[in-house]
Amino acid sequence: MEKAAYPGDMSSNDSPTYDDSERESSSRIVEEKGIELGEAADMYGDLGSAEEYGYVTRGLKSRHIQFIALGGTIGTGLFLGIGRAFTQAGPLSLLLGYSFTGVAVYAMIMSLGEMATWLPLPGAIPQFCTRYVDGAMGFAVGAMKAYKGTGSTGRFLGLFSVLVNAAFSYGGVEFVAVAAGEAENPRYSIPKAVRRVFWRILFFYVLGSLAIGVLIPYNEPLLLSAIEDGAPGGAASPWVIAIYRAGVPVLPSIVNAVILTSASSSANAHLCIGSRYLYALAQSGQAPQFLLKCSKRGVPYFCVAITASISLTYMSCTSGAEIVFQWFQDIVAISTLITWMSVSIAYIGFHAALKTQGIDRRTFVFRSPIQPYTAYFSLCFFGMIAFFNGFHTFGPFNIYGFVTAYVGIPIYLALYAFWKIFKGTKLVKAHEADIHTGKAAMDAADAHWPPRVARNWVEGVWFWIA
Repeated sequence: MEKAAYPGDMSSNDSPTYDDSERESSSRIVEEKGIELGEAADMYGDLGSAEEYGYVTRGLKSRHIQFIALGGTIGTGLFLGIGRAFTQAGPLSLLLGYSFTGVAVYAMIMSLGEMATWLPLPGAIPQFCTRYVDGAMGFAVGAMKAYKGTGSTGRFLGLFSVLVNAAFSYGGVEFVAVAAGEAENPRYSIPKAVRRVFWRILFFYVLGSLAIGVLIPYNEPLLLSAIEDGAPGGAASPWVIAIYRAGVPVLPSIVNAVILTSASSSANAHLCIGSRYLYALAQSGQAPQFLLKCSKRGVPYFCVAITASISLTYMSCTSGAEIVFQWFQDIVAISTLITWMSVSIAYIGFHAALKTQGIDRRTFVFRSPIQPYTAYFSLCFFGMIAFFNGFHTFGPFNIYGFVTAYVGIPIYLALYAFWKIFKGTKLVKAHEADIHTGKAAMDAADAHWPPRVARNWVEGVWFWIA
């Protein structure tokens, strides 16, 4: 079977085979033309296309990957959205909700990290879905991400309101793998960044939710009134209110500045990653090929420009800022859940392909534990949250809340059906899954990354952190 031709349609189910001559060719191009052109030639099938379109540059060091993951995860969900969940569910449900979701998120990111270490592609997720599941799934998830009480019943819905908020807060944790296509020495930096996700979840979210429950009561009048009135800035942040109650006059202003900075950083990370999703669609033949064009610095400028141009600006006209933020949070949460479910499904397909094609996972640089059961667990957990996401809108029925809670599902299904009908794609069979295209050049590039050897204990600590 011939190697898939790029740029072109990657929605077919053909899996290219490799012989020694192809591996030698990839190695030769890497040696003569550099890593970027070597990877591009391996992906597109010929050096001419690689030179015409260029390729993203592997300039992101390990510390950059760490900060991209940090910036994409720590945003308004942690500082602002968590306040509403706290008042709705109380301290125990807040802690449990963030803990349970954190376990599932870590299970998902381990699955994604294994795939991204094996084949660190730009955009990653849409390409993995296309290669291991169905071209229609790759198109749907890539298009979505490029755009973007009392009593037992009360406690049940309160807990699920926390799970939805946690999904919004954790959204962006997958950026660590999406950036793999531009990471320097990705088979070192990606596993390291993935393992660090556990500590981010523990310190920022699990311990953070515990701290909020200790610092202020769930019925704090200042917090309730700020949420009800749609107060601007960080007035609805439990962190700001906790510091205000402590009587430290300058700290609330500092925390407000931190919230603004983190929101800006998160938005910047989402813009960058959104453009890479679009680039991944173009690489898979699911978006116009001019989007593959990169600058000399390896920036896919058409993708960046289009992603920036369709960014949404939210204005408080007839609805308060808090209501608009709640709508935005629900829409982003369901989109994030669908993405994570797609990652889990892609890993299940990847795992089956490895087994069928005779590749031993024990030889991997990074291998996630207890697979494929870890992927099945995360898939079921995120599916449960997506299903119960809008149950709070039924009593009494709230049309706006219902739409924002579930609108992402029909959009995803519509995109999936469109590509399925338009291209006539089929589910990828395990023996046909493409687990090799682009890997030969990456294997050849591994020898070019210098080893990181600490010269003193300070540098050793820094290498451990970043």
